[in-house]
Amino acid sequence: MESPFTLALVAGGCAGTCVDVSLHPLDTLKTRLMSKDGFWKAGGMQGTWKGVVPIALGSAPGAAVFFSTYETMKGVLKRQNGGKEEWYHASVSSSIGEFFACSVRVPTVMLGNNLQVGKYSNLKDAASAIYRAGGLANFWTGFGTMVARDIPFAIIQFPIYESIKAKWAEIQGCPTGPLQGACCGSFAGSVAGAATCPLEVAKTRIFIDSGSAERKYVGTISTLSTVAREEGAAALFSGLGPRVFWITLGGFVFFGAYEGASKQLWKTGMW
Repeated sequence: MESPFTLALVAGGCAGTCVDVSLHPLDTLKTRLMSKDGFWKAGGMQGTWKGVVPIALGSAPGAAVFFSTYETMKGVLKRQNGGKEEWYHASVSSSIGEFFACSVRVPTVMLGNNLQVGKYSNLKDAASAIYRAGGLANFWTGFGTMVARDIPFAIIQFPIYESIKAKWAEIQGCPTGPLQGACCGSFAGSVAGAATCPLEVAKTRIFIDSGSAERKYVGTISTLSTVAREEGAAALFSGLGPRVFWITLGGFVFFGAYEGASKQLWKTGMW
């Protein structure tokens, strides 16, 4: 079933908020493990809800933009291909969706990451420091790095998610339900999360460095090289366990919420 633009917009917003808020403490632990100061100096196990406000503010619009773009592009590609869906449609559609979603998410994730590691005591201080360091444009520092992380993630995740769903539906002889979709999304996310962990490390370092007068981490390749040279290649996989666990659990919640919300919204007959 192809979801209409508005339905995908609403269901995506519900799913994004659900997963980002409910699993925020796990995201905080992952962020602290990836910080240059190390886990304990960044806050350890204390205050794991720090940064939840900006993250929550960006989750609904970010996920809404992603899913509305994703579903729309899938429909366009399918129609252009004579009504036949190919595996690469999911990769192309999700990549375009992630690009637009990042434009919404980058400022809020940047603020959230800085609060999670205790660099600033509150949202106002974080926003002021980032603005002073480079003006309004500074809130999008690391946009390229986040895109470089999210597009490969999507290219890996969504074809796996769609193909497992299709196979499951074929075996049982009927479309998959929200719970089954959640399982497919969970598995696909775990694979993509592990594969893109170094890019997540680079994104985190750049975001946390955004309010500094003299920045150490600038650009994806440069940041990856600096981390590997100064801390060893293993540092590129800092936080791998929490990241994979967060995405595995988050994928279940995210796709389950999205498909569940889509199903319920579809029943209203408003779409």
